[in-house]
Amino acid sequence: MRNEDLDPQRSRAEFARAMMEDLRWLGIGWSEGPDCGGPYGPYSQSERRAYYLEAWRRLREGGFLYPCICSRKDLAQAASAPNDADDEPLYPGTCRERKDVAEFADSGGVNWRFRVPDGETIEFADLNLGRQRYVAGRDFGDFLVWRRDDIPAYQLAVVVDDAAMRITEVVRGADLLKSTARQLLLMRALGYADRDYAVPDYFHCELVRDSAGVRLAKRHDALGIRHLRESGMTAEKVLEMAGR
Repeated sequence: MRNEDLDPQRSRAEFARAMMEDLRWLGIGWSEGPDCGGPYGPYSQSERRAYYLEAWRRLREGGFLYPCICSRKDLAQAASAPNDADDEPLYPGTCRERKDVAEFADSGGVNWRFRVPDGETIEFADLNLGRQRYVAGRDFGDFLVWRRDDIPAYQLAVVVDDAAMRITEVVRGADLLKSTARQLLLMRALGYADRDYAVPDYFHCELVRDSAGVRLAKRHDALGIRHLRESGMTAEKVLEMAGR
């Protein structure tokens, strides 16, 4: 059990407790985690900053990163390429070669992006959806690894943690399929393949959707497990609904 609580605005101790209670109610257990410890702790990402910072420094020293001062508004206005609705917009490379951005880097207040190898094909076998193939710079652009509010981005954190915790299989939603290509590039840049690290197997499953076909998400007011529990629904019924 890994508590991915990097965002301080949305992560609270009571949320983590509720998450673990709800999962146990569903019949899901774990042998390592924030509540029981284990050999690869700490198991809350908010306590693993030193690991992410060390990885960021290695990437920067290796020339894989560059500072970016583009705002969300800038990116929305610059968006010109069609993109998967479940994926982030294709970054147009505005700050990639800008020399004047470097002066902001040491004073903070910048995003840090990974410079993808344009034109390189990244392939991997998904255990559910088969062989996947993405071209860097076309299917996805330079992506965030460290945010301007001084928080490591999802892509960097999960790669560092998967390697440190010796994760062998990653099961997640199909909306993160393209993120695997990004993460494989990060693994290579960090030299994990040279450290006797086996890349995990990946299994991307279809998203759970409501009766109208809309993916379940907080922004769509989807009902959480806690609400279903309080309404009197059994764990068996919830699992049956999720498997339809």
